[in-house]
Amino acid sequence: MDVKTWTFIIVGITFCIYLGIALWARAGSTKEFYVAGGGVSPLANGMATAADWMSAASFLSMAGLISFMGYGGSQYLMGWTGGYVLLALLLAPYLRKFGKFTVPDFIGERYYSNFARLVALLCALLVSFTYVVGQMKGVGVAFARFLEVPFETGIYIGIGIVFFYAVLGGMKGITYTQVAQYCVLIFAFTVPAIFISLQMTNNPIPQLGFAGQTHDGVYLLDKLNQLHKDLGFVEYTSMGMNDRINVFFITAALMFGTAGLPHVIVRFFTVPKVRDARKSAGFALLFIAILYTTAPAIAVFARTNLIETVSNTKYEDMPSWFYKWEDSKLLSVEDKNQDGIIQYLANEEKNELTIDKDIMVLANPEIANLPGWVIALVVAGGLAAALSTAAGLLLVIASSISHDLLKKNFMPHITEKGELIAARIAIAVAVIGAGLAGINPPGFVAQVVALAFGLAAASFFPAIFLGIFDKRMNKEGAISGMLTGIVFTAVYIWYFKPQLGGPGLPEDLWFGIKPEGIGILGMLLNFFVAITVSRFTTKPPIEVENLVEDIRIPIGSKSPNSMH
Repeated sequence: MDVKTWTFIIVGITFCIYLGIALWARAGSTKEFYVAGGGVSPLANGMATAADWMSAASFLSMAGLISFMGYGGSQYLMGWTGGYVLLALLLAPYLRKFGKFTVPDFIGERYYSNFARLVALLCALLVSFTYVVGQMKGVGVAFARFLEVPFETGIYIGIGIVFFYAVLGGMKGITYTQVAQYCVLIFAFTVPAIFISLQMTNNPIPQLGFAGQTHDGVYLLDKLNQLHKDLGFVEYTSMGMNDRINVFFITAALMFGTAGLPHVIVRFFTVPKVRDARKSAGFALLFIAILYTTAPAIAVFARTNLIETVSNTKYEDMPSWFYKWEDSKLLSVEDKNQDGIIQYLANEEKNELTIDKDIMVLANPEIANLPGWVIALVVAGGLAAALSTAAGLLLVIASSISHDLLKKNFMPHITEKGELIAARIAIAVAVIGAGLAGINPPGFVAQVVALAFGLAAASFFPAIFLGIFDKRMNKEGAISGMLTGIVFTAVYIWYFKPQLGGPGLPEDLWFGIKPEGIGILGMLLNFFVAITVSRFTTKPPIEVENLVEDIRIPIGSKSPNSMH
């Protein structure tokens, strides 16, 4: 069977499973819609969290970025992995004990202010929408290759599918769908890596293979370094001094942004007990590590095979996968010297090949000439990764609007049925808007997602952290800090992102910090403003101080406030 037939079969089977689970587990109440009824097992929740966490950015884009950036791309690996550890150990247990399953709800209650809730709601919408735009681009890339249609058409198809099962199932349907999606995506990510590792280095473990020797006795990384030098690129294993500041800032923004991501935090409310939240965090970290330790190997395999296959090859001699990606408009050739040979060079004036970095993971098994079913499996995995995270983000948008905006502010007497209808309408509007924005996103999938993390770091992390660990933090401090952080970060991103219409030039960047890393400065500004303002304004009510004291006491221990 050809690749297209295999793809229809495997993607069709996985989609039938997802839709069947969504129908079986569809939400019938607001609690099931928002937190799956709070009855998910730690193992299942760990798999669902891993699927939610490992978005199109992790599956499709991260290895692609690393394959072009070399060791500098490790900022995405370190930031996202470290961030999940930070969230699981530092914040999640306290938030779970506090009992509020949306970040705006936590901020509204902790800072005893509906205005604080409203500011947090607007931040959540901005963060989640930016994040989901990246997922929709990933969906478009996968569908463009799967159906061999233009990228824009792939986005429109993705809109329809995400809309269907996110609206139908709510968190209950999404959780159990994501368990299946994790199984699909991790199998789809590791199987081709094992095949190619054996093919190139005779080692079946990709994590060891990419640092091993090829069949001719040369270390694979040395071979890739030489290929880079021959084409004028910087050595793959080198990292220029100019990039180090951005490696630090982007890594930190991804870490602290993780700890403020609404769609990941809500995962800790889908299990029955705080102890289960800790267990599911441990399971999720294990499941995440499998993919994150495989990504650098895939990056090296894909980059080496791409250069050896494409560079200095006649256009008419290219394999079929090349022309199919060209049809999707995510790969293009301009024969500048009219010799019929593709020149792939670091020199932009002479380079004739343009490649969207987000196609590398999907194209990797095709470049390596793997069996058709393996290529189809990767397409199914890419769709699983993008759809699982898109669904989780859309649920955050839905709950923010229906629960935090309508029920808590404008329509306090809305019925449960009315709240569910409002949530589903919010998802519908969000998925259409995100899909249209995904047609012309402000960067590659991982870069768009990094912008969302920066916004989360600048807005949510200080408010959540200080809300748990600083009894003196009051509503005035939290509100002024969040507004300062989000406005500064959003304006900087807009100003220095030409795709968003900003007039800023790369040479004008503050300290050379790219928009993907500016969230750390926004976060520090947030901390400074919040702490300063809180010290010069009224102390929070005594019951709020007692509440902060109580959430730091393990369940089963006596609260100091109850020992009088």
